[in-house]
This record gives sequence, C-alpha cells and structure tokens, in this order.
Amino acid sequence: MQTKITLAGAKNRSYRLAEEDLRDLADLDVGEKEIRRLCKTIGDERVAERDAQVATYHAKPLTERKGVPQGVEVPDVAVVGVDGGRLQIFERVPKAEQAETERPAAASGPEEEIQDDVALPEAEENAKKPLHRREDKVGLLMTMTSERHAADPCPEIPASFVNPHWIAELAKQMGQRGRARSGAEDPSDPPSAGTRPGTEQDKEKAEWEPPEVVAKQFVATRRRWLDFGPMVAAMAWSLGFYGAPRKAFLGDDADNNWTLWKNHFSSFVPILDFIHGLTYVFHSALADRPFAEGWEVYQRWIRWVWAGEVEQVIAELATRQAELGTPAADAKATSPARIVARALGYLQNHKDRMSYADYRRAGLPIVSSYVENAVNQFNHWAKGTEKFWREAGAEEILTTARRSLERQQNDGAVLAAPARGRIWANPLPQSGVITNHVPRPAGPTPQRNRPSPIVPGPRPIALRCCPVR
Repeated sequence: MQTKITLAGAKNRSYRLAEEDLRDLADLDVGEKEIRRLCKTIGDERVAERDAQVATYHAKPLTERKGVPQGVEVPDVAVVGVDGGRLQIFERVPKAEQAETERPAAASGPEEEIQDDVALPEAEENAKKPLHRREDKVGLLMTMTSERHAADPCPEIPASFVNPHWIAELAKQMGQRGRARSGAEDPSDPPSAGTRPGTEQDKEKAEWEPPEVVAKQFVATRRRWLDFGPMVAAMAWSLGFYGAPRKAFLGDDADNNWTLWKNHFSSFVPILDFIHGLTYVFHSALADRPFAEGWEVYQRWIRWVWAGEVEQVIAELATRQAELGTPAADAKATSPARIVARALGYLQNHKDRMSYADYRRAGLPIVSSYVENAVNQFNHWAKGTEKFWREAGAEEILTTARRSLERQQNDGAVLAAPARGRIWANPLPQSGVITNHVPRPAGPTPQRNRPSPIVPGPRPIALRCCPVR
C-alpha cells in the first residue's frame, strides 16, 4: 500500500490530486498531509541510503572499484549513457539561511552552466533564460546482448538517414534555432518533388539491428556533475559492468559527459551519438548552398560518417571553411561561416569517438536515444510549468522516479531488493507506517484530515519527494 501512496503522491501535480486518485482508483482513504509526510520521509531515507552506499564504494581501493563484486554475473554487453534534463527549482528563502537539512551539502556552490549540444545555438540576445530552470542529471545503465561480426553488418546507410523530408524535420527537432543560411531558401524546408530522395541502394532500405536491451537501471540527481559521476560508477560496479567483455559509453557533445567518462569509465569504448553528429553535417552541408546542391554534399558526407571515415568529411569541411572565410568575432550563430566552423570543430574534437563501422562490428549501440528517452521519462515526474521544487524535494522525486521506472522497464524484476551488500540493496529501517485499508464509505465524502491507523512494521522499498506547492 505504501507503494501506491508514494507513486500517487509523486506522479500527481499536487497531493490533493493524489488523495483523490487514491480514493477513486485504489479505494484508499488517505489525506493529503499524510501522503506528503510519507513521501518525504521515505524519500529522505532513500537519498541518505544512496549517499552512504556511494561513499562506501568510493572509499574502496581503485583495483576493487574497477572489479566485479562477488556473486555478480557479468553482462555480455554493458552500456552506460548520461545526459541532462530540466526541472524548476524555487527556494522560498535564500540558500544561506536554510537549515542544513533543507538542502544537500553537495548541492552547494555556484549553479552549473547548462550545456546543450545543438548545431545552431540561439543568439545570445534572443536566448531565453528561465529564472528557475535548472539541470538534473540522468544516468542509464543497460545490460544488452548482441553478436559480434567479422565485417560491418550494415555498410550501407539506412534509407531514413538520406531521406530529405525526414532529415529536414529531424534537423529542426535537434536544435535548429533560426535560418541556417542567408539566402531566401530555408535549408530545412522539404525539397521539391523533383529532388532525388536517394540512390537505388538506399531504396533497398538497408537495416541495422541495434543490440537488444535486456535490463535497464537508472541514476538521477540534482547534485553537481562532480558528485553525479561516483553515483553512476557505484551503480555500474554493483552490476558487474567493469568486468564485461564489451563495454560502451554513450553521450552527446557536452563536455560534462566526457569528463565523467574520463574520470570513471575510461575503460569503456566512447561513442558519440550518431544523430547529433548528423545534424552538424546536415547544417554545414547546406550552409550558403541551394537545397539541391547542399543535399548532394550532405549525402556524400553522411555516408562517410556512417562508415567511420570522418577524416574525409573534415578535409572537405576545411576546404569549405577556406571558401567562406573565418567567421568574424561578432558573426551570428546562423551565419554560413559560423555553421561550418562549428561543425568542423565538432568533428575534429570527436573523430576518435565516431568509428561507427567498428562499433557495429563489435555489436555496440551508436545512438544515445536510449538516454534521451530516459530523461523524458524523468521529466514526466519532475518537469512541468506548474511544478517547482526545493533542492531537497527535487532529489527525493528523482530517487522515487528511478525506483518506479526500473520496475516498469524490467517487468517487475526489481520489485524485490537485491542481495544484502549490493549497492542500494539494504531495506529501510523499521518505523511506524500506514498499513490499514480503509474502504471508501458510501454517501457523502468523509473528513479527510482524521488520523489513519498506524502500526509498526518494516518499510518496503519505495520513495519520493517534496515539491513546493
């Protein structure tokens, strides 16, 4: 029953709505104050438990941290990905005046800059700067299975990546903020009916089968990236990821991602998200060119990227940069020279993480959409125009969401706690909990704030947070 109360309190926009859902859908008579109290208590305990377990892991010798815990089965393919989400933080009083219990010590210090990997960033003067928007960090740890191949199992790029209508729409969704060239034609506008959609080989619809996901585990926090890294590493260690024969780390261009990889997952194969790279190639190919001409260039470049031959794209981009000239210091982000310069720097910085043909031969994933989907799932819990959180409440809701998502993703496999001694495995302490089922009576709705029966008993695995409402 605690799980139902916790989930209702966490998922709804308010505890009053949680009370109504529990009454109408679960036939439970629990007041909103009781829901909030239970959610906060369990959330606080879970956050404290996680922090203690991470500290224990971090205190181990380096050789032990990079090993496999006793009794843990090593996965065939271990994949780690990280990304940042968004939520709204609103503290009612200045941080300096808050009690230490109101905010985690790790959340102190200046607010970190939010890093976005977009091919066409919005102009500084036009960029929106939400007053309360902050970044939460999400880590996804996937156990996967796949086959190794002697040769690239999909040497021809799939038709969807050379479909002008779909790619133009994708480019908008992945970060376009304005016109990509100074001409009258928008390069992301769909081409005319006469534009060649692809080659005959493309029409055969080459297919690539990504590795199969066996299980997913999550880590989420509002703490700093410096504190987030050990959380992800501790979870990876508990799952035996460091001993896997094939290991991969997925990410986009954000520096925080690769700093975390360098500090905690340097033995994992670093893989830059193919889709993010595609958008840089697309915009730079069409910069200051008619669509038909630019589209031909894009197809040539993206096929090289798909094959892992990024150096050829870099060479042609360098030639194109010489034709357009070096962008002036005050050049707009959407100027052709600036677009090409940004794409050139992007590919030069990440070329060692773009050997996609090798990754496919090894049976590894090449896109970070798994992680971005996980961020969207956490957003369902914590993000919304009407949702504002204190720091402590945000940490609690993210921990609550992690438990629920793991249960959903793994078909109930994590409903029971893992063996004692594993990370996040210890049960919560004994304490008084609401256990009696009070059926909804017929007739008028009864008074909601009367006390519910309380009996002592063990607390099951459940958690949650404390929003500012």
